[in-house]
Amino acid sequence: MEELADYYPYGKLSFADPIKKFKDYSISNKDKKILRELAKRKAEIAELPIHKEKIKFWKNLNSLKEVRPLVWVNEIPWHEMNVGDELTLKTGTEFSKFLETRLRRTIYQWEHMRVDMVVEPTIPCYLVVNDTGFGISEQVKISKTDEISDIYSREFRPQIEKEEDIEKIKNPKVSFDKKATDEMFCSMLDIVDGILKVEKRGIPGFWFAPWDELIRWWGVEKALTDLILIPDLVHKTIERLVSAYISGLNQYENLNLLALNNCNYRIGSGGLGYTDEIPKKCYSPDNIKTSDLWGCAAAQIFSNVSPKMHDEFALQYELKWLKRFGLNYYGCCEPLDKKIEILRKIPNLRKISMSSWANLELGASNIGKDYVFSYKPSPSIFTDNLWDSESVKDNFTKNLKKIKNCTVEILMKDISTVNYKPERLWEWAKMAIEVVERL
Repeated sequence: MEELADYYPYGKLSFADPIKKFKDYSISNKDKKILRELAKRKAEIAELPIHKEKIKFWKNLNSLKEVRPLVWVNEIPWHEMNVGDELTLKTGTEFSKFLETRLRRTIYQWEHMRVDMVVEPTIPCYLVVNDTGFGISEQVKISKTDEISDIYSREFRPQIEKEEDIEKIKNPKVSFDKKATDEMFCSMLDIVDGILKVEKRGIPGFWFAPWDELIRWWGVEKALTDLILIPDLVHKTIERLVSAYISGLNQYENLNLLALNNCNYRIGSGGLGYTDEIPKKCYSPDNIKTSDLWGCAAAQIFSNVSPKMHDEFALQYELKWLKRFGLNYYGCCEPLDKKIEILRKIPNLRKISMSSWANLELGASNIGKDYVFSYKPSPSIFTDNLWDSESVKDNFTKNLKKIKNCTVEILMKDISTVNYKPERLWEWAKMAIEVVERL
């Protein structure tokens, strides 16, 4: 299956982002022919025996067994990647373009930067879910440097400034749109029948980062200073928001809208979720529970907040969510090298993000073999006017040697730009695999 990055640029599904719903799921004969040819190419790739080997690698990594570092590329600036019309869409309707985009990107990534990706002979049809979100949306000023990019800067206008404002945060209301789901499923079956298996699936987990959400309503600088100036208001607000998250999670579980994510699906801000450790043998495939899934959490805004304050204002509330899941991933861009001890409180913790701002030696010393070291090299290497491949290789090799005693996955992500030179990312992917296989 493909992960939710096929639906969202960063593959991070929150309650405010239900599965995309289309007005029309019909496909013309012309569009169907185009999509079937792309599906055939994906099926050819999926038949290669290397994918079974890669799945075994990911399972070993996620079980903390001996395995070489695994590499994956995600969060790609697709608007800069089109070469030779490989990503040029040729279908006509919104729905057909959606399917075409998914197929073309999978094929493109396999051709140019496959690293340890897995391609399976399937295509997911996720349940269409209506979700009202939290009743409050960001008020923001946007600044762009590239008009065709979906990556931009935002200046948030505070909406929570006093205790009464907490009431603006509502519990989400979740419902299943069976009609739209069935229409999409039937259309996809008609298109790729006999080529790819169409899998009707629930939602395979959520991106849980309440502080990512809260700063959109509070403002970044104000939120951080208010940890000291008005801590009681901060505590009450984050407690209310996490309560709303859990209310939504309960609805997804009770409505049987969840799906397993121990498969070809991105976990948190890390790699693929293949594992035999979850779900447990006693689980019901017709009634998936949160305990059958990987969970995740992050508090990226707390990069420069002390471990004590991180624990007080973030982790103690995130634990209410994380305790529900069978395995857990923690972190994203925030450096966590000095916070491993507080993270040990997380039940079933298996992976910890080590961003490009982390001290690798310290992180490796504190993590050891206890968790997967989810290493995020800096994507800034792609932005320079001059590309020095030997220097990039040398730095990458040196950094890997610093964490050689850990169980490591390597995620090249957060790639805002490659300076419109996609071959740089191709070259990095080729180099990364060569280095990890040699080391």
